[in-house]
Amino acid sequence: MSTEIKAPQFPESVADGTVATWHKAVGETVARDELLVDIETDKVVLEVVAPADGVLTAIHKDVGATVLSEEVLGIFEAGGVGAAPVATAPEAVFDSAPEPLVAGPGGAASPAARKLASELGVELTQVQGSGRDGRITKEDVQNASAKPAAAPAPAPTAQPAPTVSASETLQRLPGVGQAEGDRPERRVPMTRLRASIARRLVEAQQTAAMLTTFNEVNMQPIMDLRARYKDDFEKAHNGTRLGFMSFFVRAATEALKRFPAVNGSIDGNDIVYHGYYDVGVAVGTDRGLVVPIIRDADGLSLAQIEEQIRDYGLKARDGKLGLEDMAGGTFTISNGGVFGSLMSTPILNPPQTAILGMHKIQDRPMAVNGQVVIQPMMYLALSYDHRLIDGSEAVRFLVTIKDLLEEPARMLLDI
Repeated sequence: MSTEIKAPQFPESVADGTVATWHKAVGETVARDELLVDIETDKVVLEVVAPADGVLTAIHKDVGATVLSEEVLGIFEAGGVGAAPVATAPEAVFDSAPEPLVAGPGGAASPAARKLASELGVELTQVQGSGRDGRITKEDVQNASAKPAAAPAPAPTAQPAPTVSASETLQRLPGVGQAEGDRPERRVPMTRLRASIARRLVEAQQTAAMLTTFNEVNMQPIMDLRARYKDDFEKAHNGTRLGFMSFFVRAATEALKRFPAVNGSIDGNDIVYHGYYDVGVAVGTDRGLVVPIIRDADGLSLAQIEEQIRDYGLKARDGKLGLEDMAGGTFTISNGGVFGSLMSTPILNPPQTAILGMHKIQDRPMAVNGQVVIQPMMYLALSYDHRLIDGSEAVRFLVTIKDLLEEPARMLLDI
């Protein structure tokens, strides 16, 4: 029985989407709930799965095509397992005729995995599959490409190291066209998510009176507390690890209670003061920066905060964050320190009026009680909208976070 494969029902805030990736070729056997196609919107990537076991018989919307809510993407034949492949497929994703599945140590490889393996130069017969029935996925290929290659057998004579030209480097990037010549270039279409991020960041700089204030925090008390209790914490909370971010979320929440304007937003000529504390945590992904929200953070324990951060990190890695995970938010925390940033100026996440930037923990000589000692220090940056938040208020807010982190007992004693 033929079934139309349709785009998901888009939320009101999403007008349309773009076909990002077809994970199945025309004529390929598909299992129930197996991923067929990704639809990229301005905010998230939506997945369309197979309604039953069968075969994908036609594709109506190729990669890059714009689709509306519930628009037909292709045709699916239920119960058609074992049907002969049809030699038609979107040229932007697959070859003109689908290739046979390539067997590896863990099983077969999907067309998307074969395509990525070809681009990265990964030998599929050496990849262990982690998908259904040992199927090799794109993530398996990416993990295999990240592993260091085995040391080559010693040669009788030393050979010069092979060089990779700029043209070959560009050729490995996603995109269209050839990267050739002495001054190679490669044109890659900007994804909808990346375009949306760019638009919002420019909007933030053009519409807000953005200013940044800096301070530094001694991380030694938090590091000592974490080192002392991390094993007990993990045992008591079913494997949840105690990280630094939960302390920053808790400290920021306590500071927001004392400075309501930092938790507010501007709506036209109105100021909206929020009586709740939904803290966004910026997460970098392959597709761009996303900000999932920890809702009602003031009512969560450190363990609950860490669990949500971990779950959001896994969702972001797998491209499974939904619109409901990122909607709203009253304040944002961005941690550039995980990438080695020592100091930066974070950009506001509209309509929020403040964002806290964390950075790398760096050992530095500090004067303590007249003595020079080495301390693990972190620079903190608070970018804020000067239209709503005065400079003195922003500085005192950041100092409050610093004091809470340097004396964690203050968060428990509410002082």
